[in-house]
Amino acid sequence: MTGYMENFDGTTEDQAKGRVVVLEDTDGDGRMDKRTVFLDNIILPRALILHRDGALIGAPPHLWFCRDTNGDGKADEKTEVATDFGVRVDPARPQLANPERAPNALLWGHDGWLYVGAYTARFKFDDGKWVRATSNFRGQWGLAQDDYGRLYSNNNSDLLRVDVVNSGYLLRNPALGRTTGLNTKAAAEQLVWPNRVNPGINRGYRTEMLRDFKLKECTAACGPWIYRSDLFPADAYGNAFICEPAGNLVKRLVLNPDKGLVKGTPFYDQQEFVASTDERFRPVNALTGPEGALYLVDMHHGVIQHRISLTTYLRKQGEDRGLIAPLHLGRIWRVVPEGYKTTALNEGGRNGGIRANLIAELGSGNEWRRETAQRLLVESGDKTLAPALTAFGLKATTAMGRVHALWTQHGLKVTDWALVSAGLDDADPRVRAAALRVSEGLVAGPHRAEVIARWNELAASEAVPEVQLQLVLTMGEAKDLAVDLVAAALANRAAEHIAIQDGFISGLAGRELENFAAVLKQPAAYSKTLPAALLRCVFSERKPERIEQALAIIAALPLRSQQVTLLGSLTAHPTVTAKHPIKFAGEPSALAKLSKSKDATMMKVLAWFKSTVVWPGKPGVVVPVVKALTNEQQLLFDSGKQTFAGLCAACHQPTGKGLEGLAPPLADSEWVLGDPERIVKVVMHGLRGPIKVKGVAYSYDMPAAGFLTDEQIAGVLTYIRREWDHEAAPVPVDLVQKIRADTKGRTDAWTEPELLKAK
Repeated sequence: MTGYMENFDGTTEDQAKGRVVVLEDTDGDGRMDKRTVFLDNIILPRALILHRDGALIGAPPHLWFCRDTNGDGKADEKTEVATDFGVRVDPARPQLANPERAPNALLWGHDGWLYVGAYTARFKFDDGKWVRATSNFRGQWGLAQDDYGRLYSNNNSDLLRVDVVNSGYLLRNPALGRTTGLNTKAAAEQLVWPNRVNPGINRGYRTEMLRDFKLKECTAACGPWIYRSDLFPADAYGNAFICEPAGNLVKRLVLNPDKGLVKGTPFYDQQEFVASTDERFRPVNALTGPEGALYLVDMHHGVIQHRISLTTYLRKQGEDRGLIAPLHLGRIWRVVPEGYKTTALNEGGRNGGIRANLIAELGSGNEWRRETAQRLLVESGDKTLAPALTAFGLKATTAMGRVHALWTQHGLKVTDWALVSAGLDDADPRVRAAALRVSEGLVAGPHRAEVIARWNELAASEAVPEVQLQLVLTMGEAKDLAVDLVAAALANRAAEHIAIQDGFISGLAGRELENFAAVLKQPAAYSKTLPAALLRCVFSERKPERIEQALAIIAALPLRSQQVTLLGSLTAHPTVTAKHPIKFAGEPSALAKLSKSKDATMMKVLAWFKSTVVWPGKPGVVVPVVKALTNEQQLLFDSGKQTFAGLCAACHQPTGKGLEGLAPPLADSEWVLGDPERIVKVVMHGLRGPIKVKGVAYSYDMPAAGFLTDEQIAGVLTYIRREWDHEAAPVPVDLVQKIRADTKGRTDAWTEPELLKAK
C-alpha cells in the first residue's frame, strides 16, 4: 500500500503504486535478505494469503488468485474471484473509497472456508471452482481464530470481539432475525498504557481522551492475533496480541472461557507487551511464523489516519511535527523468547520445510505448521490419505492433532465415521466440538442412525458450554422433530449461555411451528423464553395458514396468563407491525375465540395484535399513504444510496441495523426519522458519544463527513430516511446549505445534549 497517505490529501492513492513482494532468508541467519516483486502496479492492495501454487490478493474492487506459472517468482496468471472486494479509488468521487472500511484479512478457517474481515461473504475452492457463501460482517482490520475455530476481530475503539457461533449456522434460518453469538465483546476493558505522549490522535485536545498526555483507551485497535504456538512460554498460549498504532503499542490479553463466551483481561498491569517511544512505530498486524515466533507488521508511517477522517486538528499535528516524510519505511519485527537460537527461515522453501511429513505436522505444537499442513493436504486432493489420517487421528498425542485430522478428512471429503466417533468420545472439548461439526456431513448418509444416537447421548452428558453450544447447532442439521426436542432440552439445561437458544432456533428453519406446539407439551424442553421466540419466528415467516395454526394452539392453552404472555411477546417483533400487517383470507377463528375474553390485559394485547392483521371486510382498516418522491428527490435518493454504500454501510451495515461494538442502528432510529437538522449536523461535523438510540446507550464516536457536498449530504440523508421501510420526508439541499452556513467555523463534533437542545 505504498500509495496510502503520501501527503495529507491522499492525492496519490488512485495510482498503481502497490505491490506484493516475497522476502527470503538465503543465508540462514534468520533475516530476510532477498526481495522479489511477485505482483506489481496495483492500487492499495490490502489482503493476502497463500493458496495452492499461488496467492489470493485483494486490491479493491477485485479479489484475485495469482499464480507464478514459470517459476520466476513473479505472478503471470490472474483469476478473478470477486469483483466487490471494496471500492476502487475514483478521483471524481473520492469519498466513496475508504481503505479503513474495505475488505481485508483473509484467513483459512479450520472448516476449509476462506473468511474475510469487513466483508459479508466467504469463499471455498471446491471441485476446481470458487464457491461463495454469505457470511457476517466482522471487524475493521484483521482476523484471527482460536483452537475452536472461533473468529476474532476488532475495530478502532474495541480491542477484541469474537464470534462464538459460526455465522453459517445463524444465517440458515432467515426467520430468526437475530445474530446472538456473533461479534460478542471479548475485552473486559479498553485501557491502554503507551510509553510516550500521544497528541497526534483524533480528538487529542479533549482531556478525556488522554491520561497524563498519553492515550487512555484504544482508538485504532486492529490486527488481532491469537497466539497458539509452543515457542513462547506456556502462559502465552491462547493469548490475544492486539495492535494499537495510534498508541504505538501492542497489547496482550489473557483469554478465559466465560459461560460459553470469552473474557479477555490484560496480561500486564498498566504496561503493554510492546510500547515504543517512536511516534512512527505503527503496528498494524500480528501473525505466527513457521518457527513459532510472533511477527509484528509495523507500517512505520507518521500519518496513519486516512484523509476521509483526517480532522483539522490531526492534520495540524502531522504538519507541525513533519510526520508525512520519510515514506515507505515499513518493517516486520520478529519476536522470540530470550535465548532463542536463530534458525533459517527458508528451510524447505516457501512452506517452511513441512512438506516432508504433512500428516505428522498436523500434530505440531505450532499453529502455523499444523494449519498449513492441513491446507496443503486438502489442496492436494489426495483421497487415498484417508486411512493414514484415521490412523494418525486415533493415535495423535496432541488434541489439536486430532482436531486437524478430522478437519483434513472433511476437506478431502473422506470423513471416516470411526475417527469421528472417537472424536465424540475425546476427553478434550476442542476435539469433541470439531467432531460434532464434521459429523454433520454424515447425517445424510448410511451412518445417520449412529450419528444421531451419539448426538442424543452427548446431549444428556455434555457439561462444557462450548461443546453444548456446538451440539445444539449441530443437531439442527438432522431436521428431525425428535432430535429437535432433545436439543431444546439441552438448550434449556444450559440456558445461561446467551447464544444457545438462538443457536437452537437457527436449525429449525420451516419447523418452528411444529417445535412451538411440541415444546409447550414437553417440560424438559420448555423454558420461559423459548415458546415466545419460536412464535416470533412463525410470525416472521408471514404465512397466514401457519399463523392461524399458532393462534389456535394459543387459544387452546388452559392458562390465560400464558396466552397473554405469548401474544404480548409479539410486540417486540419488528416484522409484525401495523405498517406491514399480515393478510388473512378471513378473520382467524382462534382470534375471534380469544376476543371473547373480558380480561383487561388480554383485551389490551389483542387491541395491539388486531392492528397488525387485516382481512377482507375488517372494519376500520386504513391503508397509510406515503407521499412519493419527486423526480429531483428520487435523484437525491439514488445518489445517496451510492454514497451510503461506499462511506456508511461498513459500519451501519447495508441493512441499517448497525454493528455491535462499532455503530448504532439507523433503521427505525429516532435520530434518522426525527428532526433532519440534527442528522445534517452529525454528518457535517461528526458525533461524540455517548448517545441513546432506540433506548440503548452507545459510547462510539462518528467521524465528520463535512467534506461531502451539500447535495451528497442531502442525498445520503434522504436515502436513510426512505430506505428500510422508512417514510420520513426527504432532506432538501437548501437545508444543508443553511446549516453549513450557520455552523461555519465549528470544528468539534456534536454531543447528544447539544443536538437535543439546538433547534
